[in-house]
Amino acid sequence: MTIEVPQSFVVREECQKAASQNGFRRVLGEEAGWAAFGSTTAKGSIFVAATSSSGPWFLALDHIDAIQELGLPTADVPGPGHARYCFDTLRALYAVLHRVYELGVSLPDAPFREFQLRVADLPRTTEAERLVVQRIGQDIFRARLMDYWQGRCPLTGISDPALLRASHIIPWSECENDGERLDVHNGLLLSALWDAAFDRALVTFDDEGAPELSPSLGEAARVELRWRWPIALTDQHRRRLARHRERFRGSS
Repeated sequence: MTIEVPQSFVVREECQKAASQNGFRRVLGEEAGWAAFGSTTAKGSIFVAATSSSGPWFLALDHIDAIQELGLPTADVPGPGHARYCFDTLRALYAVLHRVYELGVSLPDAPFREFQLRVADLPRTTEAERLVVQRIGQDIFRARLMDYWQGRCPLTGISDPALLRASHIIPWSECENDGERLDVHNGLLLSALWDAAFDRALVTFDDEGAPELSPSLGEAARVELRWRWPIALTDQHRRRLARHRERFRGSS
C-alpha cells in the first residue's frame, strides 16, 4: 500500500478532523504524506495518512508508553514515530485516536506535570494550605484514572461517576514523592464497595487481575462483592500490587 503524497484536499481535511475531534488540535505540518498533530494536554504527537479518500487510513505514534498500553498489531508501512497502524475505516481510526488521547493525558508523568503547574504558586506553610495542595493532587489523580480506565470500573463495568473511587495501590501517605502519588499505574478505578474493601486490605488482586478475598469477610460481603472480569494489569500495576498483597496477607 502506498501513502498518498501529498495529501489531497479530502484526505487532509479528514485527517485534521479526526485529530481535532480526538483532542489533537495543534496542526504541526505534513511530511511525506503524513499529517502531524499535537495537543496542549496530551503527551506525544500523532501522524495520520491514507492511501486515498476512501482509505485505508494510517496512524503513527511516538509515545512509547501509549504504544505499549495499546498493544495493537502494527502495520508494515514506512513512516514517522515508533509504531504505525492501519485501519480500514475512519470509525476504527477514531476509536483508537480517542484511546490514544486518554493515554496521552494519563501516561506516564502527565498527571504530575499538571499538578506541578497548578500548585506552583500556592503556599504550603500551614496545614490548611497543604491540604488544599493535596486535594488538587487527588482531584487530578481521579480525573486521570477516569481517562486511563475509560470511565468505568474495570472489575465490574460500573460507569456511574458517583459510584467510582480513585483507589491508590500504595497509599498516598506511603508514597515516596508526588510523582508516585499521581502515577496512574498506582491506582485502580473501583466501584465504591470494592474500593472500601481494597483500601482496608480485605481484598487484593493477583498478577492476572483476579480478586483474592480475605477469610475475615462475611458471607454477605462475599456475595455483594460481585465482579465480571479480571482487571487488565501492566507490569507497573503488578509491582505495586505485590506490596498491597503483603499488607493483605498481614491483615488476614
